[in-house]
Amino acid sequence: MEKPEPFITKTEMARRHIQSMILGGTVGPGDRITTREVSNALGISETPIREAIRSLASEGWLDVQSHIGAVVQGLRIEQIREISALRGSICGLAIELGAANFTDTRLAQIDRNITEYGEALEARDYQRVLETNYDFHLLLCDNPQSPWCRRLLENMHGLMSAQRHGIAPRHLRLTAALEEHKRIRDMLRAANFAGAADMVKQHEKNTGDFLIKMIRERSGADGPDTPAAVTIAEG
Repeated sequence: MEKPEPFITKTEMARRHIQSMILGGTVGPGDRITTREVSNALGISETPIREAIRSLASEGWLDVQSHIGAVVQGLRIEQIREISALRGSICGLAIELGAANFTDTRLAQIDRNITEYGEALEARDYQRVLETNYDFHLLLCDNPQSPWCRRLLENMHGLMSAQRHGIAPRHLRLTAALEEHKRIRDMLRAANFAGAADMVKQHEKNTGDFLIKMIRERSGADGPDTPAAVTIAEG
């Protein structure tokens, strides 16, 4: 018997819709998102949409500007450094706190995830690569000892995604990211949790560094205050 779909509030429904617009490239940095268009799309009132916009603004997805409203927020180079460092620290901490949870069952789930990532990459199904990448990091953080790590990771989901800014994913970087996932998995299997935590931090730094390189190449910019108009898929 199939489990019923979990109930979600109208605010959460609006959050997911706005995030999907951003991740799907329907809107990009600087584009407005109005409560009316979301209301028309979902058939709900504007009150929960305003709540969703406030929530997404607090997480860095949107910027609410006076006399303009909510616009999709781009990233700056220093923000990318901060986000990638935070993601690495959060996942690393989750691994060390939740070491006891990396049982044969969990490792088998990670193995399947890595296999699915590789198959999606070979097929150049980059949307599926993004999804399996997200699931990989959840498998690292989804432990009873690290609920806040998971929550923070979810809040940062998509902040550096290719779809968010409309640039095609780079196959070579995604291939390198897969090898980094495998090294993390191998360290977990060897019960080298400190090593796995360090590898996660390096993995996120590599993704952030690559993203910054892409931004500078596209814009010809080198200052820390340069807005990020483009990004690459999360590693």
